[in-house]
Amino acid sequence: MGIGELDREAHVPEVTGAAAAPRTLAEALRARGDEGLSALLRARPDLLSPVPNDLTQLATRAGTRGSVVRALERLDRFALQTAEALAVAPDPAPYPVLLGLLTGDEGDPEIEAALPGAVALLREQALLWGEDDRLRLVRTARELLAPSAQHPSPTGLGPTVAEATAGMSPGRVQEIIAAAGLTATHDPVSAVVVLTELFTDRARMGTLLDEASPEALSVLDRLVWGPPYGEVTANPAPPVRWLRDRGLLLPVSARTMVLPREVALHLRGGRAHRVPEPVAPVLGVARDYRPQVVDSAAAGQAYATLATVEELLKSWDQGGPQVLRAGGMSVRDLKRTAATLDVTEQLAAFWLELCFGAGLLASDGEADERYAPTPAYDDWLDLPAAERWARLVAPWLMSTRTPGLVGGADAKGRTLAVLGPDLDRAPAPEVRHRVLELLATLPPGAAADPESLFARLRWERPPRGAAQTAPQRPAAAGTAPGQTSAPAAGSGPAAGGFGATADGFAAPGYGPDLPGDLRSRLARWTLAEAELLGLTGRGALAGPARALLNLPLAEAAAPADHGGRVELSVAAGRAATLLAPLLPEAVDHVLLQADLTAVAPGPLRRPLADALAVLADVESKGGATVYRFTPGSVRRALDSGRSASDLHDFLTAHSRTPVPQPLAYLIDDVARRHGHLRIGAASAYVRCDDDTVLGEILADRRSAALGLRRLAPTVLAAQADPASLLDGLRSMGYAPAAESAEGDVLITRADAYRTPARTAPVPVPDGPPAPDTTLLGAAVKAIRAGDRAATAVRKEPAAPATAAGGLPRTSAAETLATVQAAAMTGSAVWIGYVNAEGAASQRVIAPVRVEGGFVTGYDHTADEVRTYPLHRITGVAELADDQV
Repeated sequence: MGIGELDREAHVPEVTGAAAAPRTLAEALRARGDEGLSALLRARPDLLSPVPNDLTQLATRAGTRGSVVRALERLDRFALQTAEALAVAPDPAPYPVLLGLLTGDEGDPEIEAALPGAVALLREQALLWGEDDRLRLVRTARELLAPSAQHPSPTGLGPTVAEATAGMSPGRVQEIIAAAGLTATHDPVSAVVVLTELFTDRARMGTLLDEASPEALSVLDRLVWGPPYGEVTANPAPPVRWLRDRGLLLPVSARTMVLPREVALHLRGGRAHRVPEPVAPVLGVARDYRPQVVDSAAAGQAYATLATVEELLKSWDQGGPQVLRAGGMSVRDLKRTAATLDVTEQLAAFWLELCFGAGLLASDGEADERYAPTPAYDDWLDLPAAERWARLVAPWLMSTRTPGLVGGADAKGRTLAVLGPDLDRAPAPEVRHRVLELLATLPPGAAADPESLFARLRWERPPRGAAQTAPQRPAAAGTAPGQTSAPAAGSGPAAGGFGATADGFAAPGYGPDLPGDLRSRLARWTLAEAELLGLTGRGALAGPARALLNLPLAEAAAPADHGGRVELSVAAGRAATLLAPLLPEAVDHVLLQADLTAVAPGPLRRPLADALAVLADVESKGGATVYRFTPGSVRRALDSGRSASDLHDFLTAHSRTPVPQPLAYLIDDVARRHGHLRIGAASAYVRCDDDTVLGEILADRRSAALGLRRLAPTVLAAQADPASLLDGLRSMGYAPAAESAEGDVLITRADAYRTPARTAPVPVPDGPPAPDTTLLGAAVKAIRAGDRAATAVRKEPAAPATAAGGLPRTSAAETLATVQAAAMTGSAVWIGYVNAEGAASQRVIAPVRVEGGFVTGYDHTADEVRTYPLHRITGVAELADDQV
């Protein structure tokens, strides 16, 4: 829509009188109260960037293509169907005509009950204006939704008779009139009117179609629900010729025919849509569980989430994999991470993105950039288990990171890497909230049927990109010569969307190859991820998740208005409080076994867990964790600075069973040999008081790769670095220890490598943020003030006194005299003002003081007291008496 068209739509002079119907969108907005304007700005926050100067500018902005497209994308299915019906209706359309397009000849009580709400919604969002006897879509919305050959309508309707015959010769139009049994007219315009009247007259159309052959009716049946275009051969078959001669099919090109809109509506029984959907699908229940069962299952999964995150980040304590040049982690490193966690690669990507989104994982920013835990991870470890869970799920709920896309391709065909820069999808938080809110509408313990959940989401936000933007090709020619063909029923614009249930992470239901549009895949991923995080248990929403959404816990409630981070943090605290009693209590002991294992009967308290992780290796996880003691794990504890006696005392203090003799022997044996060999930096050297041990090492063929040679009876030099030398000798069965330049044994503490302080990634906004009540009130007030200034009626001066830009133009003496008089009488005046940047504006002010070359007064446009230099006022005019 061009600037001139916007100007005509928004700047038609206002009709005086309270009962006058609005003639423009600006007039319709001007008739609204403050609540109505606030509702519009709340529903379409993009109109607030920046705040419009007046209602005319607001109406102009509301009609721009980008804003209208965004508003249409946020309509539910029935509101969108209503807008689509208005786009194929006469402009303007009376309410009964719109109702007939949606209900058809037979009527529908559900549609009749739902239509006023849909019309009110369109009117509230400024997509529709006018009284019920003259309903008008905003011009841009009509252009987007009206059918054309390049942009077919989701209704499946084609052009009207007038549009289809626009380029037809007058003689051909008269031939169609005659073939249809109508009286010839004197001009093509009246001929089109006569033909249109025939096609919209149900009785006369019925008589005409009674003359059609079954083959001709079959052709119409194949086009009636769309697409309305069909290809024909150079020599059409008799049924097609019969339809063409009577205007029931009109030519678009030499090989393409179209079914006129009026004919299609007659064949449809007056309905614009094949299946109107006035009521949202009911959310079905797959199975009912006791709420306690659901909460217990969810708590078990929440505990597993914490254990998995700890295992992942602990494995990166000394630094994780390198960062790719383009950002993200390589496929090889993702596979290694998946093997470490014993999960699939898609699930490993989810855990990595969860840690990244919570700020527990980041890149270190060094030249050789690597991933590592952040300092926030150490703070997170010190929190109680329930609070740690809340610190994970709250960012997940608001995050725009989408791990399900990992492994897919971007628009340029490049593979999307985990932790990469291209995984943000703005609709993700909204879809996650909505899926959980729909689950919350069911009674506690009820698991939703996924198919009905996806159907509900499809109704609330129907996928419609392909149906509205992609050109639709004419149907291919049929088997019979000259006949048209059309796609089978069900393959039109209504096909597609949410359709499959959410599968588990290991199944094909989670990943980049999941079919459907982005929102449908986000919804399926949300179900799987919510179950994995413990927000749902067995498919039903758990109590802590209801608290996280700020919903009542006793019964289902309407969706809440989820606010910003402060409100979410408070809700997360409530959720953690509810989850805490459901999690297993941490224990301070283990059970030592004679087979060099220790069994932890529950989650261990933090100091015990950290110490045992150094002394033993985890062998199996589950309700009880099994640790195994090995020579390598005992050596690791000795390297951290513990002595053999320290290890014996530690095990005695924390074991409910006596320390088994094999474990005591293992500790003493490793401690006796630990540090017998010393390794330092020469490039590297090996030092030992027992020269026979060094002779054994030199004689061992496995040491050849280390490049060893004897420098002295008790010293060997190596070509390998100290770390490689340590690893090589340990693999040969020795227990060497590293030493410092002073000859002291280096103690390898369990301290971990951490990145510098990093903040969690900020979600990518899906358009402007929703305005709060304060901002809405201020915006409405400013728009009203600007509109009063823009629409104020001025007294006409005796001589022309306006400048080229519409600003008043008076002499300096006249300006000074007028504002002084207004200050004395307390009246308001209209001024033209040019600021220091040269921007001109018009304002309505009530002067209160004029002195020193300045006028101070209440500015009705800005709704505040301001001071203006008199030399920047281009002129002044008094307001009309009825405006004072």
